[in-house]
Amino acid sequence: MDGRDIALHAARAANDKMAEDIVVYDLRGLSDVTDFFVIASVQSKLQAKAVVRGIEDGLRPKGARPMGREGSADGQWQLLDYVDVVIHVFSTEMREYYNLEALWGDAPQVEWNDEPAEVKASSRARSRG
Repeated sequence: MDGRDIALHAARAANDKMAEDIVVYDLRGLSDVTDFFVIASVQSKLQAKAVVRGIEDGLRPKGARPMGREGSADGQWQLLDYVDVVIHVFSTEMREYYNLEALWGDAPQVEWNDEPAEVKASSRARSRG
């Protein structure tokens, strides 16, 4: 999986767990740190855990594992570092506070389909068979 694939899968997995305002930024050529940001908002600590777990569980079978994981104990923000992709899961308040969109808003946004990742994978498998 390349960084774009990881970012798109992460956005779809976050959507599957009802995260809101999901954006994927293409930072290639703009950042030396990573190639893609995925940013999503959640309404609770429990939802933040579910989103992070859903992303990790979806990417693990594809051979992608985070190199780092950070987060606040109160669930206000979580970060998964897949090297080429950094995934930010914020409460609405923390997302407004950090305002990554103001820092990276000039970066191209990657369109991602809000079709669930499981549906997309199973429809691909049917089309091959």
